[in-house]
Amino acid sequence: MWKVLQPEAWAPAKGYANGISAKGEIIFVAGMIGWNAQCQFETDDFIGQCRQAMQNIVATLGCAGAGPEHMARMTWYVKDKREYLERGRELGKVYQEILGKNYPAMTLIQVADLVEERALVEIEVTAVLP
Repeated sequence: MWKVLQPEAWAPAKGYANGISAKGEIIFVAGMIGWNAQCQFETDDFIGQCRQAMQNIVATLGCAGAGPEHMARMTWYVKDKREYLERGRELGKVYQEILGKNYPAMTLIQVADLVEERALVEIEVTAVLP
């Protein structure tokens, strides 16, 4: 399984882990964007696209017999970090609804653009199945 790495003197991380130690089968999920299984966007809303990207992650993990509880690392690529920050509470609710209270090591990067023109977010995951 995996273990959260939290240095003793550090304040607790909120909504992510500072580090994860894991053993098992490693699963790499490509960057998922907010389009559906037919590669079509249903919304241009940031939270809506995040919701769909997370659902795509869960579906892909399921192909390996894994779930959100096996995520060890997430990397978020967003076009607008301000929207990510301003809508954090709303995003947190969607995150917990789809991924539960599983907080892997995370990185957020603001990018100039993504390959798909309408994409507002792309999320990649590394998971470890015991």
